[in-house]
Amino acid sequence: MADIEGSNGQRTEFKAVGRANVPGRLSYTIATGGAKFGTDAVLPNMLHAKFLRSPHGRAKIKNMDISQAKALEGVVDIVTWNDPDIQSMNAAMANAEVKPMAGLQGSMVPNEAETEDEEIGAVVVAVTPEICDEALKLIKVEWEVLPSLVDALDALKPGAPIIRHDPKKLASNYTQGDVEAGFRESDDILEFDWVHSRTASHPPNPNGSVAWWAQDPWGVEGPTLHIEGISPTWGAFSLRPMYNVNFDKLHRGTLFQGGKYCDWIIRRSQLITPLLARRAGRPVRCVNERQNDYYPANPQRYSHAKIGFKKDGTITAVEESTIADQGSPDEAPSMWGGFEARFSPFNTTRCIHQKSSFQSVYTNSGRNTLSQTSPFNWDAMTVAEQLVAERLGMDVTDVALKNIHGPSSQTDPGIPPGLLQCIEKGKKAMNWKWHPAATKKLPDGRMHGLAFRYAMSPRHAFQPYTATVTIRGDNKVYVPLKGPWCGVYSAEANALVVAEELGAMVEDVILEYDEKAIFTPVGGGSDGSTASTWVMKEAALACKKLLLDLAAPKFKAKPEDLDTKDTTVYLKSDPSKSFPFGKFIADEGFGDHDLDITATFFGRPPATTWNQAGKVLDVMNTSFCEVAVDPETGGVEVTKFVVVCDPGKVLRMTSFEGQLHQAMFFSQGGLSEEFIYDKATGVKLSTNMIEYKKPTILDFGPIETYAVETRSGNACYGASGISHCMAAPYFPVCAVANAIGKWIVPPVTPDKVLKALGMA
Repeated sequence: MADIEGSNGQRTEFKAVGRANVPGRLSYTIATGGAKFGTDAVLPNMLHAKFLRSPHGRAKIKNMDISQAKALEGVVDIVTWNDPDIQSMNAAMANAEVKPMAGLQGSMVPNEAETEDEEIGAVVVAVTPEICDEALKLIKVEWEVLPSLVDALDALKPGAPIIRHDPKKLASNYTQGDVEAGFRESDDILEFDWVHSRTASHPPNPNGSVAWWAQDPWGVEGPTLHIEGISPTWGAFSLRPMYNVNFDKLHRGTLFQGGKYCDWIIRRSQLITPLLARRAGRPVRCVNERQNDYYPANPQRYSHAKIGFKKDGTITAVEESTIADQGSPDEAPSMWGGFEARFSPFNTTRCIHQKSSFQSVYTNSGRNTLSQTSPFNWDAMTVAEQLVAERLGMDVTDVALKNIHGPSSQTDPGIPPGLLQCIEKGKKAMNWKWHPAATKKLPDGRMHGLAFRYAMSPRHAFQPYTATVTIRGDNKVYVPLKGPWCGVYSAEANALVVAEELGAMVEDVILEYDEKAIFTPVGGGSDGSTASTWVMKEAALACKKLLLDLAAPKFKAKPEDLDTKDTTVYLKSDPSKSFPFGKFIADEGFGDHDLDITATFFGRPPATTWNQAGKVLDVMNTSFCEVAVDPETGGVEVTKFVVVCDPGKVLRMTSFEGQLHQAMFFSQGGLSEEFIYDKATGVKLSTNMIEYKKPTILDFGPIETYAVETRSGNACYGASGISHCMAAPYFPVCAVANAIGKWIVPPVTPDKVLKALGMA
């Protein structure tokens, strides 16, 4: 694969794209604390709102008395689940073409909660947050506590309560080849169980919004909705049907949004404020507290695998079964099970005899944010290859290379070139010396462990984009976009592509954030960058054509006789004859934007190989992990990560490096992160930074990152994605297993290590 359908996709010289240390348009204001996130907004006469939240794992309101709460001084309004405004809003949401509350169930203010801490029953509006808290305590609720589940295995036990959807209807199966024949072909068979622990999304900035209504002086008669704290992109599709406003009457000023890695859920606190503000006639702020945003990101799953293999390490048959927690249910059951059953990581091997069964269940463990890593079962292969290596006395990297198929299909005998380069570079950087489990000790007495994994560098983004590039009389190039900035620098990658294709200096390309702009580069993380830049490249080239057409008379030449560099147009035959871009606008005598040179392109990059479920391969990545385990304390230290990634083409080096560091942070979380529940009640017990132990920068040793550029992706310049499959909480668990010779269900806490070593 390569960027052969787009213009200039095979470009060989780059001056802007791939440059390191290019500051982001918003980097200064973020680094200095000047950035204002949606919930930072404070308006005169602003009110505050808080939801009543369920203290039970699963419950329904039988009766509710709000009289004492409503009488409390400072309380302005209390909206209950059966209020006519809520019922009207529910009807509007039910009839909307696009579901307004992705990941949330039913009503804006429901009377039944599917998980502990979910909004339920009422929302209080008061003059201070503290009065909201007091009022909530005064609401008298008669609860009907319903049976709850927080573990996927419990959901399949006889007599277990059904959480909205019957698990019998949520099973998926996938078979290819002849699995029994594959096992007969093998020289050995191994079986193992592994558990993918549940981890939190936990965005750094609590979700919420501030909303108010005002007459727009430039608009038609009628109030305009102003809201901070909801995405300027997909947020509009939620607000528009809910409040019956067109885009011209909807102003979403949120430029900065906290990093939300694949967290696609819009919270009720972000959607309720326009209703509350309309009722009160004043601005209203509603913001989750940090504990309210502990949503599961990686779903819990229990997997069993049976692997047949030959003496040379070739895998001949795979049989997998998985039981997966999909979290608290939506009205319609999720289709993830069928996707996971079909998209086995073993599809990237030459093993054509595979059988996969996938059993989804719904529990009351929390709302699933719709994924951090995908496919979730990727580490079934990571574990399998490590176990095969142990059984045969082989290097795990050799087992991987023995089984990986070539780029075109599972029967392709080749090896993706990028993977070979990634492994070679990674082994050199790691000073790689694989050893059997529990056989190497460091000079300080700690046990030494290694792990290796490879994965695809996928591009999930396949939606269309509308990109615009404008040259103005100030000799600057503008790229209008509506944001949001959400922890990724997709827009900066687009600016570098514009500079490259237009022949402009990087500092002359200005990202012009405007909530009414059409373009947004969001589509994931790195994969949104590579997909949107493919479209932006076409817009930049169209703009360059208009520029050269306008400049030709000035040079008394044809457009094809001209070219651009350093934000100037020059004559190819005599480069000393040049003029700045803005000259051709200024000469017309207009001082504003009447003759801005503007081009817009609408389109999407070619279909991603991701849809081939691993049976077609282009760009790949590798990760290497080294740990030291203290046999006396059970402590585990990750002493080094090495990540070598082929993204196809690096568009912005700083973003590339940041993605890889982020993926290793997610991965190290497998050693410490844990949702703890009281199974009897379904209540979460670890919704703070003490009990839920996320790794910090102080927990890490070196993270070395390296790029390989094969240009084999089919988005911009042959780029693809980077890190989705690389975020793997099970990865350091594999290194611990190599160190101590025992497999531990994550999190890998000191007590578990000591128990595995027979020391506790």
